Amino acid sequence: MIKNANWITSGNDSGDICPVFCRSWKCEKEIEKAELTVTALGVYTAVLNGTRVGEYVLAPGWTAYGKRLQYQIYDITDLIHTDSENTLKITVGKGWMSSPMPGWFDYPSKLERMKRPRGIIGELHIQYADHTEETIYTDENWICEDSPVRFSEIYDGESYDARLESSAESAAASDSDDSGIKHAIPTEPQYAAALSWSKNILIPQEGEEIREMERVAARRIFRTPKGELLVDFGQEVTGYVEFSVNAEAGEQIRILHGEMLDKDGNFYNANYRSANAEINYICREGKQTWHPQLTFFGFRYICLKKFPGEPVPEQFTAIEVRSDIRQTGSLHCGNKKLNQLFSNIFWGQKDNFLDVPTDCPQRDERLGWTGDAQVFVKTASYNYDVEKFFRKWLHDLAADQRPDGSVGQVIPDYTPEEQPSAAWGDAAVICPWQIYLTYGNTDVLRDQFESMKKWVDYITATTTTENMWTGAPHCFGDWLGLDAPSGSYKGSTRDELICTAFYAYSTSLLVKAGHVLRKDMSSYEVLHTRIVSAFQKAYPEYLTQTECVLAVQFGLAADPQKTADQLADMVVKAGTQIRTGFVGTPYILHVLSDYGHADIAYDLLLREEYPSWLFSVNQGATTIWEHWDGIMQNGEFWSTDMNSFNHYAYGSVADWVYEKAAGIQNQEDAPGFARIRISPIPDARLRHLTASINTRHGKVSSSWKVTEQGIRYEIDTPVDAEIVIGDQTYTVTPGIYTYWS
Repeated sequence: MIKNANWITSGNDSGDICPVFCRSWKCEKEIEKAELTVTALGVYTAVLNGTRVGEYVLAPGWTAYGKRLQYQIYDITDLIHTDSENTLKITVGKGWMSSPMPGWFDYPSKLERMKRPRGIIGELHIQYADHTEETIYTDENWICEDSPVRFSEIYDGESYDARLESSAESAAASDSDDSGIKHAIPTEPQYAAALSWSKNILIPQEGEEIREMERVAARRIFRTPKGELLVDFGQEVTGYVEFSVNAEAGEQIRILHGEMLDKDGNFYNANYRSANAEINYICREGKQTWHPQLTFFGFRYICLKKFPGEPVPEQFTAIEVRSDIRQTGSLHCGNKKLNQLFSNIFWGQKDNFLDVPTDCPQRDERLGWTGDAQVFVKTASYNYDVEKFFRKWLHDLAADQRPDGSVGQVIPDYTPEEQPSAAWGDAAVICPWQIYLTYGNTDVLRDQFESMKKWVDYITATTTTENMWTGAPHCFGDWLGLDAPSGSYKGSTRDELICTAFYAYSTSLLVKAGHVLRKDMSSYEVLHTRIVSAFQKAYPEYLTQTECVLAVQFGLAADPQKTADQLADMVVKAGTQIRTGFVGTPYILHVLSDYGHADIAYDLLLREEYPSWLFSVNQGATTIWEHWDGIMQNGEFWSTDMNSFNHYAYGSVADWVYEKAAGIQNQEDAPGFARIRISPIPDARLRHLTASINTRHGKVSSSWKVTEQGIRYEIDTPVDAEIVIGDQTYTVTPGIYTYWS
């Protein structure tokens, strides 16, 4: 067992240089099976006899490290030699463990994390054909050397000296090297040092493995008006660039990453803020191919500040790195720009689902913002199989939940100095409930129920007004709402209305979860009734689009039809414009279409002028933007301080396309799509629409097409379903059905 091993670290302080831990041994008998069990403080790569062990990138991933650290088990049977010496090398970078996260403020907790040592713990277990066994544990007999990775960290990138690759193989290389530098590897072996670190935090691999996924070829190389040499991959990608070059030893490569070009066509990455996002590589002699292994970037463009020769596109490939989640959903229609929006939504999810649901993959942030996760979780679970992904992240949420039951703004909680917020902390309740609904597995509710309850109880215990949520220490409000007062990031929706609305919503979901688990929820049912009553008394009228949306969507409006009509009137009077932010946007189309205003919902979806989903598409976006006007109508950037072009939250509109436009509706009393209702809402402007979701019970699809004869519907259901076409309802068994209207 890995807990029989010992934590080890570098025996000397090498600063930013990444240590490599080495162990050599001989096997003189036939091997039946061999396994490596290992984890690290930081991120690691393991190489056995010159071959990388496994496909896991950035192992062991990111968890609430103080309480949970995953270890990995690899089958290394085929990599072991029985006729010569075996050498295992494990290189460790800072990763999420000790990088300066978050980048914009030196919180005390951040400064403490940056002091964390890098180290490993693991074991090699070998079973021989003669039924004997051998186990090699990490201990102070391991060698620890400086690796060719001279620097690696999440925000600033990686530096690598390829001339040092041979030095790890033999100390003699430092004497024979003629590349003009002296190797950092001493001739006398330096042994690892024992490290006092908890073993109680060790858990088996729980989340999806992070893998290299798609490879995106460079589309073009060009010079900007400023003379900068850029490579354009045509798609915003999270991962890293692999390049090939034929160079002389000592020649340097320096690469910067960026998402956008400015309005003059020049390289731009000021929105990365303090994140350098840089590669520095010193070449060895001859042909070589390389990419970073201990960090990642978010980018579409790279700027070649230094590069030998005259580069061509074939030398560069962007490698997408993310959690190994399987695509389950698809959307396609007759509107080219809307199809690009669908692509942007899928790419935004892929780019930000790198072990935790991050807000963005590029700037000095890349954190698991709870608000972004909860607004997108439904769409996320339709697009990809994210059950395992979210269950791991929710375990971290519960582990990092504070003693009073509050939930941090980000998970893992790298900003414990910050106060919780409504709609952000509510991820503790909304996310497990949605994962249960999509996949039908009660285990997620069982695992998270106490965490869900603690969040609701926290609000009850800290509010200054009974049956409402007032006096909250912090509230993001309707973040980035377009009705924000000048100079504010918060929309004009009242903070305490948002807080109370989410208090009611989370309490209602807690009650539902308790019923699924057959718990007595009577006290919370009474609480919910009282919150609804208090809300209606405190807010007899609604002042913003988001206020109307929340009142209807969360079952708080005394007259939901009247409130939905008011919302529709607000939208039209605003010039058929959305004015909502992070809180109202995920639900606005649902409320409109559910109460007879599907035409206005489609108007908003298909609008191309600012503000709209298609405005960014017209600006050439390949992912979802943080701001509706990340690039403004005059071509200027919205700002440099908070302007990501790869933020998935507004991509939550896709769940409306699945559920309302295509009509595929999961049923709460038959979760996991065990029984479904299909009630499409066609619009001739799309010409046709096809949506599908590969559920736990099979693939369900719904399509409609506008023809000269009318609208043709084709439904493929793997389970019993209720199909609603116009004013006709059909109860059907599994099969393929065609209807006309």
